[in-house]
Amino acid sequence: MLILIAGPYRSGTGDDATKMAENLKRLEAPSYRLFQAGHLPMIGEWVALPVWNAAGGKTIGDDLYEEIFHPVAGRLLQLCDAVLRLPGESRGADNDVRIARERGIPVYFSLDEVPGCAQSAVA
Repeated sequence: MLILIAGPYRSGTGDDATKMAENLKRLEAPSYRLFQAGHLPMIGEWVALPVWNAAGGKTIGDDLYEEIFHPVAGRLLQLCDAVLRLPGESRGADNDVRIARERGIPVYFSLDEVPGCAQSAVA
């Protein structure tokens, strides 16, 4: 499955680039386990950041940022088979969940819920 990983990116950072980079690392953390299970992980920022930069993006939260970042997730959800919602406050991730549910796309709230990703009993 193509699985959108949704969670805090900008939320709670005060637009601090270092904090946003830390949030992106948290979003990326489950990607290898998803990949090992045969899935293809996707994060909206992986698409939105290069598009925003190519468009001349300069200031987080400016009109260009808003024009690109929120629609990217909606477009990705037209292609994704599931959403993995990570913990943490995020209006964008909550919106991803809402859109997924409207479209009948499964939403998982734990990596262990994703088919093929359950932790084995062996440590």
